[in-house]
Amino acid sequence: MFMLTIQKANLKKVGAVALCGVVLVAAVAAGKLVRKSNQRATAASANIASTQDIQTYFLGFGLETDPTDITADKVKVPRKWDDSFAAFNKIVSQSGQDLSDCKGKKVEKWLAAIPSLGTGGQTVYGVLLVRNQKVVGAYLLEKPSGNVSGLSDVVQTMAEKETADESEAAALPEEEAPVSLDTEVAAGADGFPVE
Repeated sequence: MFMLTIQKANLKKVGAVALCGVVLVAAVAAGKLVRKSNQRATAASANIASTQDIQTYFLGFGLETDPTDITADKVKVPRKWDDSFAAFNKIVSQSGQDLSDCKGKKVEKWLAAIPSLGTGGQTVYGVLLVRNQKVVGAYLLEKPSGNVSGLSDVVQTMAEKETADESEAAALPEEEAPVSLDTEVAAGADGFPVE
């Protein structure tokens, strides 16, 4: 029979080390969120003149685009909005833009495939609406379904998943770095534990 004795003082040390680990993981996650927020602010104020600028814009939101699958078109923002276009503008506004100033005007519509978000038969495209080389709207479009979602929704979901994955990884015990405890094991004359 094995006997394991953990002294109360050592148990407190192990608890303190575990608490420090949790605080460290939380600090790293917070730092990543701040960095991503700064990248998004930089991306939102960027000029869009080339496909490279489009890639950089979406990368600011943590989304990698396929450089071989970027297309452009011109569309006209309706002068009078019905309820569906007002709802669409609400989705666009989640990215920090508003199409109100573009009513009745033509804008460039850039589509860039985002392979990491595609599932099954759905391809997800990042869409930028650009006027005078300034982003006036951004959203995500699923094809062929036609579902539209705001960038901030997807980015927030990705950040929450990443934080949950990091927390889960931190909660798992490390096998490579054993914690040394003062233990007392009863042993017989031959040095093996006594049953």
